[in-house]
Amino acid sequence: MMIRRAWRVAATLSLTFALFGARSAMSEEWRALFDGKSLDGWEHVGPGQFVVEDGTLKTEGGMGLLWYTREKLGDCVIRVVYRGHAERANSGVYVRIADKPADPWFAVHNGFEVQVLDAGSPGGSTGAVYTFAPSQNRPARPLGWNTLEITLKGDRITTRLNDVPVADFDSSTLTDDAETKEGPGDPSRRPRPQAGYIGLQNHDDKSIVSYKEISVRPLAE
Repeated sequence: MMIRRAWRVAATLSLTFALFGARSAMSEEWRALFDGKSLDGWEHVGPGQFVVEDGTLKTEGGMGLLWYTREKLGDCVIRVVYRGHAERANSGVYVRIADKPADPWFAVHNGFEVQVLDAGSPGGSTGAVYTFAPSQNRPARPLGWNTLEITLKGDRITTRLNDVPVADFDSSTLTDDAETKEGPGDPSRRPRPQAGYIGLQNHDDKSIVSYKEISVRPLAE
């Protein structure tokens, strides 16, 4: 009798741990936003374009924005795998875009740009939150494939490049009455929402950057 009861307890615990493990695994699963074959779910605004080539998204021309139309993202990790075709190839990943952008400048002033520029200065190299948080490390592999992860949690944005921490920005420091800088490319210093659209920048007609993965994973509770 005692043996049977112990077996039942063990079986119940085993099932409980299995279900907990399954839920944990589900919270860590990556979901692809780019299918490797088409622009399904994406829309482009502004000059230039993105083309699908050899399973990647490749920038052409600028300055434009390719944004994901199907959902706003809240607390999550965004992973992009990219390669610049020249050392100073310029692009970026926009996050927390407040609303559907009618032009690429909307994302500049109503979102945050995580820089993609392997040969940039610390303030503007890959992983920096452009004009808000500089790169503390620069582990990029110029002309090679790189993995950039962007973690969004409440007001905080942290970035990792090739598994090395790069930047940390707390947007709660922004205020509604902040003034925008003089230049058109200087982002507004006003707050952004804690959920928004994401997008990829094609910066100019000389910068070519390819993306072979854009994925998202919700943060585990």
